[in-house]
Amino acid sequence: QVQLVESGGGLVQPGGSLRLSCAASGSINAMGWYRQAPGKDRALVAGISIGGRANYEDSVRGRFTISRDNAKNTVYLQMNSLKPEDTAVYYCTSEPPSDDYTWGQGTQVTVSS
Repeated sequence: QVQLVESGGGLVQPGGSLRLSCAASGSINAMGWYRQAPGKDRALVAGISIGGRANYEDSVRGRFTISRDNAKNTVYLQMNSLKPEDTAVYYCTSEPPSDDYTWGQGTQVTVSS
C-alpha cells in the first residue's frame, strides 16, 4: 500500500495563497486532492491523470491548480484567491480512492481574517 503524506496547510487571510504537497512512498497513478470541512462529507476538489490532465470542482476552478511530479512521486495543489469557505482539512489519495493508497492525516487549511 502506498503511503501518502500531506503538507503545506496553514492559516491565511482571504485572498491569500497556499501550496499543498502530497508525497507518496511509491509510484502514483491518477491522483486527487479532497477536502473535508466540519460537518461535511469529504469531497474531491481536483484530480489529475497520469498524463497531467486536470479536472476541478466548480467552486475552485480558476483558483486552484493541481500538478504532479512523477519523478518525485509528489502531487501539488496551488491554491490562490482563497476564501473562508475553502477552510477544511485537505487530503490526497488516488482518484478514485483505492485500497492501494492510504488516506494521510491531511493538512489543515484555515482561511480567516
